[in-house]
Amino acid sequence: MRRSGTLYPRMKAISFISIALVSFSAFAAEPKVSLIYGSWNPGEGGPVVTRPNPLKQPFGVDFDAKGNMFIAELGGGRVLRLSTDNILTTIAGDGSKSYKGDGGPAKAATFNGMHNVAVTPAGEVFISDSWNFCVRKIDAKGNISTVVGTGKRGYGGDGGPLRKAAFTYTMCITMNATHDKIYIADIQNRRIRVADLKANKVTTIAGNGKRGVPKDGAVATAAPLVDPRAVAPDSKGNVYVLERSGHALRVVRPNGKIFTVAGTGKKGRRDGPGKQASLGAPKHICVDDADNVYIADEANDLIRKFDPRTRKVSTVLGHGKVKLDYPHGVTWEKGKIYVVDTGHNRILRIE
Repeated sequence: MRRSGTLYPRMKAISFISIALVSFSAFAAEPKVSLIYGSWNPGEGGPVVTRPNPLKQPFGVDFDAKGNMFIAELGGGRVLRLSTDNILTTIAGDGSKSYKGDGGPAKAATFNGMHNVAVTPAGEVFISDSWNFCVRKIDAKGNISTVVGTGKRGYGGDGGPLRKAAFTYTMCITMNATHDKIYIADIQNRRIRVADLKANKVTTIAGNGKRGVPKDGAVATAAPLVDPRAVAPDSKGNVYVLERSGHALRVVRPNGKIFTVAGTGKKGRRDGPGKQASLGAPKHICVDDADNVYIADEANDLIRKFDPRTRKVSTVLGHGKVKLDYPHGVTWEKGKIYVVDTGHNRILRIE
């Protein structure tokens, strides 16, 4: 692969190659899948690329209004932009692990354990700088700043300014439809918190800080959580909470009460009615335009789907020809599901 500065042309020989997949075992037939970046593996139906891949442990992706993809790397310590003309560019991070660079160009900044990104239509890039206990932002001019959190481990600051709130690992972030609120999975504080960018304050919407399984119908802020790993709101005011070691998907209703909707609490890979289905250390979620929830079921190497109308869990990807390896990210964008196949250092798209 040709490299010029921080620019990488996408592997044109494999760009947007699609393959039809066949049904497998008791699962439904797999959908059509396109390779967006990386390589097919032997037996998947596409060409295997042996040239070096610049991606290093991608964890999350999101898009701006122009269709550019932004990629957060855990292992590489960079934020990358994959343009609509197939050029991969480093826009933030020098690859080292620390907490530097605020107030200056994002390319010179350093991060520690980025887990995902959330991008506004205007192109502002919010980053869950997880092991720096904060959320950072790349503005339209390419400068970086910390917008939520102190940068130090802790808990506190609800009701106060964004920069004075303390977190213990900002694992995943998601924005609301109007892009003025950031939902944060504050995993080791066992809380789901919301950063209101307009009001400049942080509030907790789920979790009391104790470890445990919440009872259905409990007030979410008075209930325990196991370890909230990801969070995503839907169009009806529900907020979905994914628990890694809890092996479960929960929902906070608009009335502030919490319910488990999928997962038994024990690791497994069973499809079916939500509370009889099982998950395996799931890592990320997204919600589509019909309010279906897609789950990166990492330990099972699958992408799963929870349908809130049928209240059932099904398997979407990973059980047929295309094999996943520790998928950490899943994103809905303009009618398509994008999968961050972390162990294979690639991005896939479910058509």
